[in-house]
Amino acid sequence: MSDELARHFLDDALKLFRTYKELGEKAITQVSDEELFVALDPEANSIALIVKHLWGNMRSRWTDFLTTDGEKPDRRRDTEFELHEPATRATVECWWAEGWQLVFAAVEPLKPEDLLRAVMIRGIPHTVLQAINRQTTHYAHHIGQIVFLAKHLRSSEWQSLSIPRGASEKFNTHLPAQPETK
Repeated sequence: MSDELARHFLDDALKLFRTYKELGEKAITQVSDEELFVALDPEANSIALIVKHLWGNMRSRWTDFLTTDGEKPDRRRDTEFELHEPATRATVECWWAEGWQLVFAAVEPLKPEDLLRAVMIRGIPHTVLQAINRQTTHYAHHIGQIVFLAKHLRSSEWQSLSIPRGASEKFNTHLPAQPETK
């Protein structure tokens, strides 16, 4: 892999992580403190539990990323889906901030030559590139759940995070003209 392509990948990965972080934050800010803890049914997770899981995953995967297995021995994944202690919006925001801080602290210093290095996740070797892709898709999955829940809970009060329903044509008028294809 060329250094130019590797640098592009790393820059794009950081951009995607920032985009997903911002998307999740914009959804979370729209719900009330109480709605953070609402689960749609007994088998579903609340926004708070999804954030707690992301935090646990981020702590495990990104702490000592290049030198230790991404599944830390002290991680108790199943407890990430339980709230035994009283939690507040501040607790959820702390989990969110701490998790993302670990992501950026691990990914920002990576160099192009690091992408093909081997890292372990649950005893299985991955290249750094594979590990980043794995986490990007995992975070996109859960942030999509957060957005879905927030939109469901806010209903008619929801403020769109992309192109609002019925506004595609208006949005498209602001796009640059596309060259004709043959």
